Amino acid sequence: MVYTFIALAATALGAVAYFGLTFTPAEAILAAVVFGCVCVVLLERSLRQRAESRLEKAIEDLSRLLATDAQAGAVLGQRINAIADINAEVRIDSVEADISVLGTVIRQVAEAVADIEDRAKAQAQPSGRDRMIAAAPPPVMREPEPTIPLELLRQGIEENRLIYHIQPVVTLPQRRPQGYDLVPRLRMQDGDLADRVDFMPRRGGEDVLRHIEGIGMVEAITISRRARTGGQPITLYVPLSRATLGDSSASEQMIVTLEANRAIAAGLIFAISENDWQGLTTGERAIADAMVKKGAGFSVTNVRSLRIDVAEMAAQGVRSLRIDAGHFIAEPQAFTDFHASDIANYIARFDIKLLATGITNERQIVELLEDGIVLVQGPHIAAPGPVRADLVVESSRQIPQLRRAEY
Repeated sequence: MVYTFIALAATALGAVAYFGLTFTPAEAILAAVVFGCVCVVLLERSLRQRAESRLEKAIEDLSRLLATDAQAGAVLGQRINAIADINAEVRIDSVEADISVLGTVIRQVAEAVADIEDRAKAQAQPSGRDRMIAAAPPPVMREPEPTIPLELLRQGIEENRLIYHIQPVVTLPQRRPQGYDLVPRLRMQDGDLADRVDFMPRRGGEDVLRHIEGIGMVEAITISRRARTGGQPITLYVPLSRATLGDSSASEQMIVTLEANRAIAAGLIFAISENDWQGLTTGERAIADAMVKKGAGFSVTNVRSLRIDVAEMAAQGVRSLRIDAGHFIAEPQAFTDFHASDIANYIARFDIKLLATGITNERQIVELLEDGIVLVQGPHIAAPGPVRADLVVESSRQIPQLRRAEY
């Protein structure tokens, strides 16, 4: 292309010289040839300079790479020389000797401990009375019975005196609410509020327990819907027990409710005790799995030991494990064989959070922060309180209607 332009320019110059400057044909042709030669020489000179600069740059890059390779070769040679100077056979022999000595010492310690235990058993032969005491089973620790009889509880539910308050679960150290527990309370005839431990049935009364948990489900759906509509979605921990999971009608209704409220199902976490969770039958476990498929999760409460298969619980939809803060701080070895500062990080690997409950003072918060536990709840953080009026059911009398419509 460039050479074509040069030829055209030379031809044009010759034409201008012949027609415009009255050159003879020979002079015009000579002028055109000279002009073309000069342009070609200049073009070739610029191309050669460009090629030489590229060649020099390539040589510099190659020399740099050769220097780097030489340095790497020198380092590799030093390492090879260092390895060649190591007498591996002598070191292996010394390690084998140390292992042999260590095994002998461990065997001797085990034999000495066994001898001490045998002597202690021989010296401490119990008498006849002691044998009778040892043979007697340990006393069974019974849970305290509720102070409010079941009949009064039924009456209070029929009179719509059962209400739900919320208690926040906060994230340390900012103490921002991560979620809220739905806390059932019974309004007495004198106006006082009875807490859950005062009226919740321990044995029997499954129908009452199912009704209480059904009302709680209605409250949770209502609060979650209105909070989401207001642009502030929240997480609610809804109480649940085997009384509901084991009843075909109640469990089926719960599945239908979650299916109809898939948009807010991810914000509903069902709080179930460790005893109920471990005692789930095959059918109840299938209901729990169906709830997880709808988007809900579980929070296991009253956890007494963290020596569990955390991966399996994560696969079953468990999102948090609740432990008593005072007991964990006083005796962490009763919960786990891990160090107290490592157990929270270990459980977090499976997307399960460790939640400390029952916080009563600031010192517990400091110690839990040192152990990496950032989810807490308790009276020192905040006591249960009523929900905002714009988020709750408008009237307690409307609970049956809402239950038929939403639950």
